[in-house]
Amino acid sequence: MIDGYLKVAAITPNVRVADVEFNCNEICKCIEEAAGKKVKLMVFPELCITGYTCQDLFFQDRLLEATKEALLKIAKHSQGVDALIFVGLPLSVDAKLYNVAAALCNGEVLGIVPKTFLPNYNEFYEARHFYSGRELDTVINIGGRAVQISRNILFECNEMPSFRVASELCEDLWVPDPPSTAHCLAGATVIANLSASNEIIGKSRYRRNLVSAQSARLVCAYLYASAGPGESTQDVVYSGHNIIAENGIVLCESERFSENMIVSEIDLEYLEAERRRMTTYEADSSVKYTRVVFSLNKEHAELTRYIDPNPFVPALGQERDMRCNEILTIQAMGLRKRLDHIGCKTAVIGISGGLDSTLAFLVIAKAFDYLNFDRNGIIAVTMPGFGTTDRTYVNAVRLIKEIGASFREVNISKAVKQHFADICHDENVHDVTYENSQARERTKILMDIANKENGIVIGTGDLSELALGWATYNGDHMSMYAVNSSVPKTLVRYLVQYYADTTDDRRLRETLYDILDTPVSPELLPPDGGEITQKTEDLVGPYELHDFFLYHMLRLSQSPGKIYRLAKIAFTGEYSDDVILKWEKTFYRRFFAQQFKRSCLPDGPKVGSVAVSPRGDLRMPSDACVNTWLEELDNL
Repeated sequence: MIDGYLKVAAITPNVRVADVEFNCNEICKCIEEAAGKKVKLMVFPELCITGYTCQDLFFQDRLLEATKEALLKIAKHSQGVDALIFVGLPLSVDAKLYNVAAALCNGEVLGIVPKTFLPNYNEFYEARHFYSGRELDTVINIGGRAVQISRNILFECNEMPSFRVASELCEDLWVPDPPSTAHCLAGATVIANLSASNEIIGKSRYRRNLVSAQSARLVCAYLYASAGPGESTQDVVYSGHNIIAENGIVLCESERFSENMIVSEIDLEYLEAERRRMTTYEADSSVKYTRVVFSLNKEHAELTRYIDPNPFVPALGQERDMRCNEILTIQAMGLRKRLDHIGCKTAVIGISGGLDSTLAFLVIAKAFDYLNFDRNGIIAVTMPGFGTTDRTYVNAVRLIKEIGASFREVNISKAVKQHFADICHDENVHDVTYENSQARERTKILMDIANKENGIVIGTGDLSELALGWATYNGDHMSMYAVNSSVPKTLVRYLVQYYADTTDDRRLRETLYDILDTPVSPELLPPDGGEITQKTEDLVGPYELHDFFLYHMLRLSQSPGKIYRLAKIAFTGEYSDDVILKWEKTFYRRFFAQQFKRSCLPDGPKVGSVAVSPRGDLRMPSDACVNTWLEELDNL
């Protein structure tokens, strides 16, 4: 429960149809097993105490009596178990039978939630046996204790206020307006769905998409526990398809056709942060809810969920190709609109032979193709200086030739030396003035060529560099349209790799592969024996770490200590804990200190969920203090 993580389980026990004692014992065994895994929320299937497929046996008094006894036995078994538990059963209230979910905690029945929507089509005949709980809102006696029964109950954890659970049952999810919508608007962060969904061809995919989409739309965690193969197979088969989803992402999914227990951790801090961000996520005060408070021990949940070390990078395979093509298209379409709007047929770009300028160059070519412009209108300028190596220069020239752009070369060495003389700077002192003078000279050249040729300068800097402030103010920091401004460095590499892998041009592919193999460097310091000496990641840290920090800070609003915890898991075996902590502190220091550069960024297209445009995604004061964030890291 620390850091907002809660260990949860969706459980399909072994059942025998109408054998209440057997089912009760199996449910108790599963509770013990889940408790051994430190699970704090357990969700069992619909009508699991009796079995979903009892049909007209639900009318039998003996079955209903045994079921109520079993519920009290399971509740008693939960005494001392540090968890909230949902089990399904049939329950008679005022001579009407309801399909309900019972919430149990530490020996007590906390509340009862009835099913609202009863399927009575195809293979389902629930309306034959049950009443809808839509209007049911009363107090009943269970084991000598007054218990609320209503579909509008929120179960709230005293020790973890963000842990607020509501329940719906199976068909409730499949209707146009599920109860879970109102539940979440009332404050629920977790939905427990007790289900009995049978299998037919293709239904599992639909079910998975449904659960995932509902968790995304409601910005919640969704636990779906379904009846398994112990149910009657007289006409249909049940597979025990269990799903745990969080804001559109399926964290865990069971193998079908078996009794099973799936366990994962949901991040309630993240869900609350997302809702705070979404100003359209408005509470509905018209529906009144009963709030039932329960208590759990606050413990450190051991994380078993996958922590992606490269959260900006799409998965391999077909999804990679689709996502990469989509990103390149968004970038190119952004530039296409800008060129078309200002009536410009000329784009100017500096080509260094590095990754960023390569990606921007490919995007320009794509935009020109969309507009049916001649690629000769792309003026690609190489500007060798004191740090340029033969390798990057040759790659830059080859790239320009293979794209079919107009080639220009302007050596900046003479102009920069004159500038050093003008400002009385010793050219043997390789400090920030030495470096930034070169960057600003290059930008001046590009701007002036653009003026001369009636074109615009296309920026090449990426999101990671902007986050760290690794750009020369009014140098490479500035352009007339910045196509890479929301593309992080790890994704830049991936996009260039994708382009290389999929192009039919062999020579272009070979050039791109060599660019990918070249160390990341601004090449502002003289090389040693023709080799790059100034490697960016040696100076500011590995970009894969910084992109990880950036994603979890801006996208998920997570604290420095939590990010450090996740990074240690994600980069196990790659970086030591001390190294991760060192570069995370560097990230925060630079991120706060360099906001002034981001406050005046040129226009550029947003391609992902993280961006730092001062006009949209990041409205942050340039003089904000970093101390609060560093203090947490210093105390680890």
